Amino acid sequence: MGGETNLDNLIKLLDAKLNDGLYAFVTVQPDKIPAHLNPRMIFQEAEGTTLIVLESEATTHALSYEFPCRMITLNIHSSLAAVGFMARIATALAKHGMGVNPVSGFFHDHLFVPDGREQDALAVLHDLANA
Repeated sequence: MGGETNLDNLIKLLDAKLNDGLYAFVTVQPDKIPAHLNPRMIFQEAEGTTLIVLESEATTHALSYEFPCRMITLNIHSSLAAVGFMARIATALAKHGMGVNPVSGFFHDHLFVPDGREQDALAVLHDLANA
């Protein structure tokens, strides 16, 4: 269940899927996470708790947010110890003037790309996989 570690295989088998919804990054104090909020990611930092939520949820809960973005899931089970996978992807996107906020889950990696650039990102990922 450890996932793929071979960089060439990871790139060759890369299958990217755009998820529905517009996401945003918010930060709250750990004891101030609103009830009924459904974050895609929660990460504890010294300054506060970072949440990735649907922009509509942030608005509903009157949470200040930044970086409206789209989520792309990479449908390959990459190992958490894989070397260079995210670097290769981030570099390819950077060559097209696009920043990315990658998040690794146990089974998949997810890319949060600027709203309006999601189709550009998918094209870059497709080209990368087929190079």
